[in-house]
Amino acid sequence: MNDLKSFASDNVTGVHPRIMQAIAEANQGPAKPYGQDPWTARADELLRREFGQDIDPYFVFLGTAANVLSLAAMLRPYKAVLCADSAHINVDECGAPERFSGARLLTVPSRNGKVAPEDFRRYLYDLGVEHHSQPAVISITQCTEYGTLYSPDEITALADFAHEHGLYLHMDGARLANACAALNLTPRQLTADCGVDTLSFGGTKNGLMFGEAVILFRKELGEDFRYQRKQAMQLYSKMRFIAAQFSALLEDGLWLENARHANAMTALLAERAAAVPGVRLTRPVQTNHVFATLPRKAAEKLQQDWHFYTWREDPFEVRWMTSFDTEEKDVIAFTDALAEACKDCQA
Repeated sequence: MNDLKSFASDNVTGVHPRIMQAIAEANQGPAKPYGQDPWTARADELLRREFGQDIDPYFVFLGTAANVLSLAAMLRPYKAVLCADSAHINVDECGAPERFSGARLLTVPSRNGKVAPEDFRRYLYDLGVEHHSQPAVISITQCTEYGTLYSPDEITALADFAHEHGLYLHMDGARLANACAALNLTPRQLTADCGVDTLSFGGTKNGLMFGEAVILFRKELGEDFRYQRKQAMQLYSKMRFIAAQFSALLEDGLWLENARHANAMTALLAERAAAVPGVRLTRPVQTNHVFATLPRKAAEKLQQDWHFYTWREDPFEVRWMTSFDTEEKDVIAFTDALAEACKDCQA
């Protein structure tokens, strides 16, 4: 076993006990395969409650698959996706969107992970030019890779810009729950009501063992999607074990409870870390991410007992994250150790 305590990611946590219970309850006897079961029907119903009755929901295993399939529903191989240079689809998916959709990713510089309509205007000059990949989708992340937030007005502006020019808007919502908790808004208010066309809705980072949902807000995008999911090897025969987790997450607001707790622990972490001499927070703290600079030797000393990532080597920057199971005592212990490590480096 790894004894390192972690502020590395909300991916390193275990499974929420209520999710484990839901999996165990779904494991009683046989059920029809490929989503033809009551657990999937109930999970679909709950997703429609949160996002709108007209959506088409589809379950997949992985966040990368959710992103790739969400994008592929709107693309042909000669098309292009416009996104931030920091976007997960650009940095951390090993070229999967380009390989499996055939389309290009065209990036723009972001500001703490965020982009605005005008950032993409230069790519509109390629519309109709047969020598260039044709822009088809704008992809944004909510909350961003830096934990920052788009307001509903900002999302609406991006959607309006995309639709005005014949493009779609995709949202990578791996941590949408954290955004909803921070903004005190519903999933629908941050997606359908703002004009989002497809969404990758995360579960794994919010207490699930495995499973994500692709949400299609336009009926025409769902006409062939079930075939795309199958071809992408994401049609799970025992779908009830993904669906049961989502039902448990959504039924009584566990998704929001988990996200609020993670955000609250980050707020405490940020407050205590910012008070440590030698530590400087480098990004706005809005959800469950903290980015900071500190002496490199202090970080190395701290990483002997605590797991977290170096975000950038030059200039040196680290990332600390909390999750549904982060405890206040862990935050206090970590920030006490942070203060000691920084003090030793200054001695």
